Amino acid sequence: MRLQRCMAPVVSFVVTTVCVVTVPALAQDCPELVGSLPAVVGASSVAVAGAYAYVADREGGLRVVDVSNPAAPVQVGFIDTPGQALSVAVAGAYAYVADLEGGLRVVDVSDPAAPVEVGFYDVPGEAWGVAVAGAYAYVADWMYGLRVVDVSNPAAPVEVGFADTPGDAHGVAVAGSYAYVGAVQAGLRVVDVSNPAAPVEVGFYNMPGYALDVAVAGAYAYVAWVDDYWEVGGVRVIDVSNPAAPVQVGFIDTPGYAEGVAMAGAYAYVAWGDYSWEVGGLSVIDVSNPAAPVEVGFVDTPKHATGVAVADGWAFVANFFLSVIDVSAPSSPLAVDLFGIPSPVVDIAAAGGYAYAASDYYLTGIDLSTPSAPVEVWATDVWEDPFVAVSEGYLYAVSSWGWVSYFYVYDVSTPSAPILAGLLEMGGKGVDVAVSGGYAYVVIRGDPGSSDSLRVVDVSNPAAPVEGGSYYMLGYAEGVAVAGAYAYVVGDFGLRVVDVSNPAAPVEVGFYYTAGYAEGVAVAGAYAYVAARWAGLRVVDVADPTAPVEVGFVDTQGRALGAAVAGSYAYVADYDYGLRVVDVSDPSAPVEVGFYDTQGGASDVAVAGGYVHLADGSAGLAVFLECGVLFMDGFEFGDTSAWSATVP
Repeated sequence: MRLQRCMAPVVSFVVTTVCVVTVPALAQDCPELVGSLPAVVGASSVAVAGAYAYVADREGGLRVVDVSNPAAPVQVGFIDTPGQALSVAVAGAYAYVADLEGGLRVVDVSDPAAPVEVGFYDVPGEAWGVAVAGAYAYVADWMYGLRVVDVSNPAAPVEVGFADTPGDAHGVAVAGSYAYVGAVQAGLRVVDVSNPAAPVEVGFYNMPGYALDVAVAGAYAYVAWVDDYWEVGGVRVIDVSNPAAPVQVGFIDTPGYAEGVAMAGAYAYVAWGDYSWEVGGLSVIDVSNPAAPVEVGFVDTPKHATGVAVADGWAFVANFFLSVIDVSAPSSPLAVDLFGIPSPVVDIAAAGGYAYAASDYYLTGIDLSTPSAPVEVWATDVWEDPFVAVSEGYLYAVSSWGWVSYFYVYDVSTPSAPILAGLLEMGGKGVDVAVSGGYAYVVIRGDPGSSDSLRVVDVSNPAAPVEGGSYYMLGYAEGVAVAGAYAYVVGDFGLRVVDVSNPAAPVEVGFYYTAGYAEGVAVAGAYAYVAARWAGLRVVDVADPTAPVEVGFVDTQGRALGAAVAGSYAYVADYDYGLRVVDVSDPSAPVEVGFYDTQGGASDVAVAGGYVHLADGSAGLAVFLECGVLFMDGFEFGDTSAWSATVP
């Protein structure tokens, strides 16, 4: 991560009796990162130890989340893994990750804020599950069965034994001298590991369908299973008091097929979902009588739930996100928080201390009242590839399914509890939206054989948006900004200026072919600032809308995809190269004055309330202090409680 400093003048002021701040000064760091909210790629499994939850996030690696306040989980550390992190176990100062094709990864988490891989073992197959007991890690290695790995030296894990399983080893639990393997089509396999160098199967229980996960408590194994059609499933209770002859004593179905199970006291906590992966939940099952398990509570999760851990009256459920559920009253589980915003975050809007993030199939509202600690306050699913704009208490979004677009209007006057106020179906595929006055301007990608277009939607009545005028153009349109009586549309054709003074009949009045493929645009004063992929940021004079002309440009390091302007600075989302800051005080001679390389793929940027909000792809949301501001301490939101009133 590289951070370049801006040159800043020295500012001084004299204080007499009353401290009054009137003029902001340039920040010493430009841009200065003040907060972030990570995106989750696909949380698959979770383990809890002490005040931390360790989340296996598939392609997103391992995330370390502080859950000391379960109602407000905060990511404190992260490490990428080479494969797909599917399962995690924690013992002592180490997390052990089953990383599919990446094998077993050993991560030192003694400093949760800075996890570091110290060793790995490349199993012969695909690592799906992992359990740790003593000096050994037990890896469910799919078609290669159970692998026993000595981790007494975490920097040099070594396999000491293995046991083939007739089916594909998916999940594993260890209790005493036995490992219990969910072997998919071969049911539950019981392996004696008293001699880790020579593990041997001593018993098994075949069941209909597929055995996926297993937890053990006392004399019983609890197996999460699914039928042959991956439609229904549940939990089977197996008496393993005689490991050589396990026998089923009870079972219970769950609303969907069960993938994860954890035990706490007299209850089994079961993570389940359906084949669509859009429906899931947590079932709480009373197993005080193992022969007659009964569901006593359940709670829905936003997506298919695949893993669960329970600690101190809280259940932590991996369901692509991390749901935190209060289970202190098992019959009345209560979801209290959702960690992580869906990945990748590709579009962003901000207003009034809140940001609104768009990612695949989801819109997310984020409370930024404390910019250093953004908090997700709501999420809702929409169709694919949404784009967003916010104006005067309403959030406008467009998303698509195939070649049909859906235009949504949400009342966000109470940002933590948005209400869908209006919905409009439109043809084509929506790729951007802007709002001005009582109108929304939607860029539509035409279906094969049709032209791309700018559609004008009357939103003066948010409950009944009405499509009005349209402007069709040659080429691929990508983005739009509106200022005054004009809409500025960008795409592979460069910049087109469309007169929308009559919304029923928009008409092109000017154009400029920019270098590069224009992806995003912002307008400030007499200038349009065009993010033009490999051609960087292009500054176009639009004082005469009929004759726009380029007056300056800056080549950025990566692919310029989005732009925003505030004061004398343009902020560019530069994909692999994060956020670039360009001084445009002289539009004819723009110059890059700062940058911040982020972890994800920066694709959009918005400025509001003195902060810069970056849609950073797989890394989520990054929040920066706006350049040119000395500090932000509540004054911008009308809260001066932290300011001194008088000076002695």
